Amino acid sequence: MDIKQFLDQDQKKDLLRLLTAGSVDDGKSTLIGRLLFDSKKLYEDQLSALKRDSKREGHAGEDIDYALLLDGLKAEREQGITIDVAYRYFSTSKRKFIIADTPGHEQYTRNMITGGSTANLAILLADARKGVITQTKRHTYLTSLLGIKHVVLAVNKMDLVDFKQEVFDQICEDYKAFATQLDIPDITFIPVSALKGDNVVEISDRMPWYHGQSMLEFLESVHVSSDRNFEDFRFPVQYVIRPDLQYRGFAGKVASGIIHKGDEVMVLPSGKTSKVKEITTYDGNLNEAFPPQAVSISLEDEIDVSRGNMLIHPDNLPKVNRHFEAMLVWMDETDMDPYTNFYIKHNTHSTKARLDKIQYRVDVNTLEKSETNSFKLNEIGRVVITTTEPLYFDAYKKNRQTGAFILIDPVSHNTVAVGMILDKVNSDTLPSRITSKEREHIVKQGSLISTEEREKRYGQKGQTIWITGLHGSGKNELTYALERELFNRDKMVVVLDGKSVRAGLSRELDYSPADRAEHLRRVAHICKLLNDQGIICIASFISPKEDIRQQVKEIIGKDRFKLIYMDADLDYCKKNDKYGLYQLADEGKISNLAGVHEKYEIPEKPNVTTSPEKVNIFNVVEKLM
Repeated sequence: MDIKQFLDQDQKKDLLRLLTAGSVDDGKSTLIGRLLFDSKKLYEDQLSALKRDSKREGHAGEDIDYALLLDGLKAEREQGITIDVAYRYFSTSKRKFIIADTPGHEQYTRNMITGGSTANLAILLADARKGVITQTKRHTYLTSLLGIKHVVLAVNKMDLVDFKQEVFDQICEDYKAFATQLDIPDITFIPVSALKGDNVVEISDRMPWYHGQSMLEFLESVHVSSDRNFEDFRFPVQYVIRPDLQYRGFAGKVASGIIHKGDEVMVLPSGKTSKVKEITTYDGNLNEAFPPQAVSISLEDEIDVSRGNMLIHPDNLPKVNRHFEAMLVWMDETDMDPYTNFYIKHNTHSTKARLDKIQYRVDVNTLEKSETNSFKLNEIGRVVITTTEPLYFDAYKKNRQTGAFILIDPVSHNTVAVGMILDKVNSDTLPSRITSKEREHIVKQGSLISTEEREKRYGQKGQTIWITGLHGSGKNELTYALERELFNRDKMVVVLDGKSVRAGLSRELDYSPADRAEHLRRVAHICKLLNDQGIICIASFISPKEDIRQQVKEIIGKDRFKLIYMDADLDYCKKNDKYGLYQLADEGKISNLAGVHEKYEIPEKPNVTTSPEKVNIFNVVEKLM
């Protein structure tokens, strides 16, 4: 076989990702180190360094300390424990392996979650002298939570119990009794002595009662390719490729399912459909693609597709929803603030999310559930989440690629939690985040958001600027110039004037004194509601009667009401009349026009008086600001 054939054959070998976990001193690192050593996958310089370090830093007496191959941190070597996740790569003639050696301590739960997030198989170690202990159960629960379908319980240190079959059998029975509560479809038991090499690479003659495979034989032969979801096609778009005018492709990784050239696909969220024109890779075009291939897909039709969208088969839809339940693992050293609006990253799609409810917290040692209002580092629980934009997801149990997400702190941008989606939640069954005290407040028609919170959010105080004067006095010119200036300064402002309000809210009212008073009363209440929300109102109304203006002031609130009087005589107003109302009044076609049919009462104590005849409107705006 020439070198090219060898490389081609090596390239075609499948990959097994596995993690190891166990209690302190159960021998995780020793087992993997022995696996590398006995399978002759170490270089000469690694062997020399291992023998040298075993004498200087080892914890195996006169024997080689194989754990040193994985315990790379100084603190790990000093204490003889694993702290961080150590990744090692090796291959045999049958398969390639990536091993994540994860720490066993409870305070490093997040490290195990990280190491196991991509694993196909988990090797859990149990000390033959101790059997199934609390940490063994915890690691089994975490393995089940991560959706790992293959578990090997390696009963280690069999040499310290004289290789007795009854010890091994009892541990197996104890473990089965616990594991049946969890969803782990494939469990294998192997008795080993990692330090001595029994049943690691070669079958040991010191345990003739064991008729199974050695650890390496099992790892080489365990079938994991069917674990991937090849039924539900999901292709999260990561990037739009446009190298020239002729090609427009959508790059990403096939998360699940199979896609063929010519297949009809649908784009989420738009729902538009097209057919696959080409499936392109660096090495050329393909007729089909499947997970975990990274490809670029081009479509026959020019439809809008961008990062965060997802391509699917039209007859096989994921769940599209803003509300879902999930198991959450808190990974940040700062305790959770459940009222934070987090960023959620789900595949290539990012949006904002909030926690509607924490259903319960799980004690990973006993599996007991308890109520809580928050999570601390390494705590796990079931939550209800609502996102700003819909996510396209499957249950994690069905599809790990589209059922997983992370939460990101909006201030520090640290990843604070990882989650596994259980199912969607109907919006009509969503839990309320309102406390009993807040509910009492609502009954009394009080907002849950304080005035101070609104002022801090908007950077302004809710006020009403009431502009009064005759028709044609320049009220509207000042109103809209003032609105423009406030808006330019990033203020939230709403304009109300007679034309807009009478077109809807006061449509049934005429211009009689009684109806005019009712019309202005309604406007005052609108201004009060908007001011309560922290919004600035500019109200432009003739409002000719002083007593009505005082009523308006009382409704809105004296501290919020600012009165501006546009002092313009009747001649000026007639010249500035853009709607011809004065002419209609002179012709007797309308009545009740202030300044003609009824007297306009000059305000007694306006906050500002200005004359449009004498002062430029923009100077008035500057004065008001």
